[in-house]
This record gives sequence, C-alpha cells and structure tokens, in this order.
Amino acid sequence: MDVTGGSISHVLATQQFSWGGTFLWPLEKSVPRVFSVKCSADKSGGNTGIGKATALDLAGRGVRVILACRNQKKAEAAINDIKKSTGSDDILFMELDLGSLKSVRAFAENFLKSESRLDLLINNAGLVADGKTEDGFGVEFGVNHLGHFLLTCLLLDRLKESPAARVITLSSMAYRWGKIDFDSLVATKDLGSGRYSWQFFQAYCNSKLCNVLFTHELAKRLKGTNVTCYSVHPGVVKTELSRHVSLWQKVFIEPVARLLFLDPKTGAQTTLHCAVQEGIEHFSGRYFSCCAVEKVSAKANNDVVAKKLWEVSERLSGLS
Repeated sequence: MDVTGGSISHVLATQQFSWGGTFLWPLEKSVPRVFSVKCSADKSGGNTGIGKATALDLAGRGVRVILACRNQKKAEAAINDIKKSTGSDDILFMELDLGSLKSVRAFAENFLKSESRLDLLINNAGLVADGKTEDGFGVEFGVNHLGHFLLTCLLLDRLKESPAARVITLSSMAYRWGKIDFDSLVATKDLGSGRYSWQFFQAYCNSKLCNVLFTHELAKRLKGTNVTCYSVHPGVVKTELSRHVSLWQKVFIEPVARLLFLDPKTGAQTTLHCAVQEGIEHFSGRYFSCCAVEKVSAKANNDVVAKKLWEVSERLSGLS
C-alpha cells in the first residue's frame, strides 16, 4: 500500500486504556514507502502495549497522531513518550470513551469536523473485565465490539472518500472459544455474565468472535468500494495479559508469559502488516495471524450469523 504522500494520508486507530481510549492517527506528511512488515523474533521492544507500539512505528514514519482517550493523563504520558522517541511534535489529544455510545458519537462528530481525510482505521480495544458500560451493556461486548462497530459505521463515508482505505480490527485467537447467544444479547445487553474470572474471560472470547464476524460482514458491505478490512490476532502480549487478573492468577501466569508471550513491538507487527502491505486487498474480510492469512473456524465464517450480528448491533447502537 503506497504511503508516499499518496494512498495513506490519514490514519485513525483505537487503543483501550482501561476501557475508555483510542489512538487516532491522521497522516499529514509524506512518509517512506513500506513494501512489507514481517513478523520478528525480536523481543526487546517496550512494555506499554500493542497500541502504543503501533503508534510509535507510524509516528516514526512522519504520521500525525491524535490520541483519543478517556484517560487524559495516560494519553498525555503516551504522547510525551512518542514525541521523545520519534521527534514528532504533531501529536494531539481528543476525548473518547468507547464504553459510551454518546461519547463515540461526539468523538466521530468532532473528528469529521477537524479531519478532512481518513485512510486507515485501526480498532484496537481488547478488554478483559467485569462490569457494565454507561449504556448498560456488558463492558467487554460494549467496548470490544459495539463501541468500535458504531465508530466504524460513523466514519465509513469519510473512509470511502479516500483513494484506498483500510479498517483493521484487533481480534484474538480467543474467538475460537467464543459463542453468540442473540436471545441473551437482546435480553441482557451482554454475551456473558458472572463475576468469576472464567465467566468474564468467556465474555471476552465472545466479544473477539464478534470482531471476526464484524469484519466478515463489513467486507461484504464494502464490496465494490475502495475500502478493505481485516481482523487481526496480534499474539498474546506480556504487558496486556495481567492488567485485569487477580494476584493469584499473576503468580501462575506471568512466569509462563515471560517465556512464551510477545513484547508489544512484536505484537504490533501483524497490525502494521495489514496497514501497509501492498497486494492484500483481495483478502478483505479475512483474519490475519503472524502477518499471514489464517483460516477461521466455521462459526467465525458464518454469513447468517455475521449478518444478524450486524443488524442487532445497528439496533443496539441506535443506527437503526
């Protein structure tokens, strides 16, 4: 994908801090052409998350970065780090809470007023937690899927104005254990409930299945346009793993994480691959892992379920 002042000019990407944040990256400057970003065995990257690692890479290419986040303090800290690392001063803060449909709408309105072009939207939230959103949805469904669904839909017209735009949604291999109970979703505004860790991990898996199905259906609806879309498994990243787990779980999990799991820089590579790799447009709607297309399970490739999820999401988000 040409990033030499041509195809990619404005980028927006979401990164969840707790459950209210987004990275927004509109590109204004010419940046070097990138032919391929491959998976790396290098595990010496930073420890501040996939979203920030992706932001650092794009900012290093001369990208204009708007950090849209619920937590201004954390956003400003990330901005300062990115400025120091890249030398870029073209980084701003905008407020967004993905757990609030009102906030998503306000953010989209402000963005559309201030930014005339959008070439790349990266939906990057991956929350594992218990609780409810402002609108009464299960927090994992509300943040990981519904907030991003609404944001993407509100920005589609701007994406279509780009010569060649992409939407990247971070999912997870956890989608394999996910399931969607539409009766429960309509009745309870959630795809899982309960306060035990395994119960809200199940809800997380369900939300990640939503991400894959959303991308599958989005590609169908974008067919014939200049916009393509991809879902991504970034790998299990050490710094993200224990954010919402209990102390006793950390004792058992973190020693394994240090041996087997990825650092943020490595975890960001598949996202970057889908952002800049040329010649992948015919894979629109597909799922990527380790910078390559991966076949998904039958439940993640179900046209009927994907369409129904879209229609239910439209109603729940107030789009229909």
